[in-house]
Amino acid sequence: MDLKLKSASECKYDAASLGEVMLRLDPGEGRIRTARSFTAWEGGGEYNVIRGLRRCFGMRTTVLTAFADNEVGRLMEDFILQGGVDVSHIKWMKTDGIGRLCRNGLNFTERGFGIRGAVGCSDRANTAISKATPEDFDFEKIFGEEGVRWFHTGGIYAALSEQSCETVIAAIKTAKKYGTVVSYDLNYRPSMWSAIGGQAKAQEVNREIAKYVDVMIGNEEDFTACLGFKIEGNDENLKTLNLEGYKKMINEAAKTYPNFKVVATTLRTVKTASKNDWSALCWADGEIYQAQEYKDLDILDRVGGGDSFASGLVYGLMTTADPEKAVNYGTAHGALAMTTPGDTTMANVKEVEALMSGAGARVKR
Repeated sequence: MDLKLKSASECKYDAASLGEVMLRLDPGEGRIRTARSFTAWEGGGEYNVIRGLRRCFGMRTTVLTAFADNEVGRLMEDFILQGGVDVSHIKWMKTDGIGRLCRNGLNFTERGFGIRGAVGCSDRANTAISKATPEDFDFEKIFGEEGVRWFHTGGIYAALSEQSCETVIAAIKTAKKYGTVVSYDLNYRPSMWSAIGGQAKAQEVNREIAKYVDVMIGNEEDFTACLGFKIEGNDENLKTLNLEGYKKMINEAAKTYPNFKVVATTLRTVKTASKNDWSALCWADGEIYQAQEYKDLDILDRVGGGDSFASGLVYGLMTTADPEKAVNYGTAHGALAMTTPGDTTMANVKEVEALMSGAGARVKR
């Protein structure tokens, strides 16, 4: 497998991402509707990947995003700085006192437990990043002068607005122009696409984006809703997984888009909100590799598990060029991320590699 990665010496950044970063308000073990206090985190589908690459795997990363220039925006910047991600490509946008010009996104998320599923309630319309245009980011400088080895973005950002659809395509085209590897997580959210054209618009945009992607990531729903690939005969409630159906879908996607170097999909069987079976598949060079399966994985907070899978996969591809190792890095990292609260990883690379090697949960003293 040859992703034709640029050398680290010619690039300022190992990886960059483009997307929205929201303030997550977490009621802990309780419910949003009855909460009297919240823990604040930062999070966002595309950002979570880049933060994982920095915080867990020690790579040089930067985030391309936009905030309303107010106290909440500065709080978000502080969270990102704590994660070690470069903030020099944040676009600060003027706003008024009540967010009519633009605002910063909020994401209320409760974790779920047992028979009670996780619940999210987003408040993200009219945000600064949803209004950002290609002119708000100097893509030529970022990819052409500074240099980026890997660029990651996804379907959550693309769904924010008609404008974000245009901006993400411009970013990807510029990245490809300068030889940057592009990964994309389809991350389909029907509630987000509904305001700008629904599933038909999602397919129109994502099929155009797919033409420029090297590494395509998503689950079954993502590939079906965004690109039109289906798994025949899969259990509607995902109590059992039609593994051969998944493999057929991945092969079909790779055949339809010959530019795909890697296609990866997570495999999740939801037994309860706090107990899942968890694994993944990765296609490369005509072969499909299945990661180690984590049966009855105990989950504290599933939000961000897929993003941590993506960052582990990217790290594995960048450092080993071995798709089988890479999909196992992703699956182990995703599993660990779901054992801690918040959208972003609290694992380190030694823990990921120990889990890949079969380490248990005994106390370490």
